[in-house]
Parts: sequence; structure tokens; C-alpha cells
Amino acid sequence: MGASTWDYVTPYRGDLEATLGALHDEVFQKLYGHDEEYGSREELYADEEFMGEEGTHSILDVHRIVATTEPPQGHREADYFTLRPLSSDRLVHHFGTDRPTVQQYQDAMARSYEAARTRRFGDEDTTLRGEHRMRWTGVYVLLYTENRITHVGFFGSSGD
Repeated sequence: MGASTWDYVTPYRGDLEATLGALHDEVFQKLYGHDEEYGSREELYADEEFMGEEGTHSILDVHRIVATTEPPQGHREADYFTLRPLSSDRLVHHFGTDRPTVQQYQDAMARSYEAARTRRFGDEDTTLRGEHRMRWTGVYVLLYTENRITHVGFFGSSGD
């Protein structure tokens, strides 16, 4: 089936783990809320064959937040299924500030998708989405309104 890219903007809920958990609940309901096979996220995650070979092609495939801004490495098993922050210097590079707004994030994502449609095979991806470098991982960006974190942008890829 191949990998799928995904991105989400969701309200910040006081800490990253709570924010990710709430987004996981929302996405599970959207994708599997009426599915008779999985009654809960726990049942979905217990299906190791499905999760290990195909995945959901959504943020449900990544479930651990790490503090490092170092890119994940394919040879390090601990890097799989993680979300990591975009570094301050890369925030400034893409947004002109280390405190981007929801609109700035959405605009950068729109430019990323447009560039993907016109980029030639082999060309480097210098857009925001290009910051994500490994399947089964993702990146997050804290988003601000009047110098207060109000949302989080998550993007990455998963599926095989």
C-alpha cells in the first residue's frame, strides 16, 4: 500500500501527552468509531500484526513524544513510533519566529503540499514537511496566540 503522510492541528491541552492522547482519541473515533473489529485504541494496538505491517496511516501509528530535536535514525529501534519537536533554528527558518501561529503553520503546510506536487524526483524537500525524515515517526510544532501556546501541529508519515 505504501506510506502515507499526515498532519494535524489540534488544541493544546496543558501538556503534550494530554494533547496527543486527545488527538489519538479523536482520530480513533473518526477512523474506527463505527468499526466492529476494534472497540478501543487498546484493541487496535493489541493487533500487532496489523499495526506492525500496515498501520493506520495516521497519527495513531506514533505514540511516544521524545525531547530530542535530533533526526531519527532508521538503525535505532527506539526512534520508531516517536514524535519530536522541530528545533528553534528550524522554526525560525520556516516561520521567521520560534513562536509560529496556527495560520503560519497551515500556510507552511499548504506550501509543502504544493511543492510536493511540482517537485521533481530526487529534488530535496526544503519545505516544512521536509523536516520529517523517517517513516513511522513525526514532528510537532507548538503554535501560539498572543505568546501563549494554544495549539500543536503534528506531521509525519506511517504505513508500509
